[in-house]
Amino acid sequence: MTGMTGAAAQEEITLSVQGLRKVIGKREIIHGIDFELKRGEVFGFLGPNGAGKTTTIRMLVGLIKPTAGTIRICGYDLHRQFPEATGSMGCIVENPELYSYLSGWGNLQYFARMMSGIDEARLNEVVKLVGLSARIQDKVKTYSLGMRQRLGIAQALLGRPKLLILDEPTNGLDPSGIREMREFIRYLAESEGLTVLVSSHLLSEIQLMCDRVAIISKGRVVRVDTVDNLLAQQERVSWRLEPIEAGMQLLRELAGSADLQGETVLTPYDEQEIGRWNQTLVEAGVTVTEMSRRLPSLEDLFLELTGGESID
Repeated sequence: MTGMTGAAAQEEITLSVQGLRKVIGKREIIHGIDFELKRGEVFGFLGPNGAGKTTTIRMLVGLIKPTAGTIRICGYDLHRQFPEATGSMGCIVENPELYSYLSGWGNLQYFARMMSGIDEARLNEVVKLVGLSARIQDKVKTYSLGMRQRLGIAQALLGRPKLLILDEPTNGLDPSGIREMREFIRYLAESEGLTVLVSSHLLSEIQLMCDRVAIISKGRVVRVDTVDNLLAQQERVSWRLEPIEAGMQLLRELAGSADLQGETVLTPYDEQEIGRWNQTLVEAGVTVTEMSRRLPSLEDLFLELTGGESID
């Protein structure tokens, strides 16, 4: 976005969340969270059980009202300009609402009648986009779960939204269906310029699918960054040492931290210092039998940032 004017840069922000809070009774569920989504990116939203992820998503799509804070969708305030804001957004929260006794086409016609400016050409456009042309005239009760998810996304895309919010879009899918959905979401972002917010409990899929992620724990967003940056910051070096206790104590002094994991010691990764640490260990009489760079998974990082809490 280098070189953009302030107005042009602002146009690239499709979702802006600032100071979002939710109090239920006397309990504060969401504690002033902030993040922004940019045009054409896939953004992962991760949270352990009870972290406030679902509550946040329900506020984003207008199902519940925030106690404080602002939500702007393509510049429209969700509270003050609700029709304009929701008109720029498509969403599937939990499972898509479909009529199983109707065909896929019948479902899309039904939802199109509740919107303005949706003609048959647009219906054909979204059917082709989600890859259901061959089965769109079949009854939904004959659809696989993956096909139902695609039809739900077609419904969400009818109004030409700039922002698509998908709550657990791969839930219940088999490995093949998960891969197809992942590739389809990437296609929507890269080819259609859609911003897609995806919540998921499948950390490996988020790692493969998303450009950036927000990790929420206990009602607070603890980190927002690109997946690559998050993982690079958590790189470790695995050491096998003899004697291990003396080596671990020396590495704590050299590297600032060293943790025992099974029969290995883990330290931060510092390319400039590793050689010196190794030499110091050897000079102190500690045998280094193995030293390897360890790239963490998003799951490792998630557990570290959330104190070991399980994902939704």
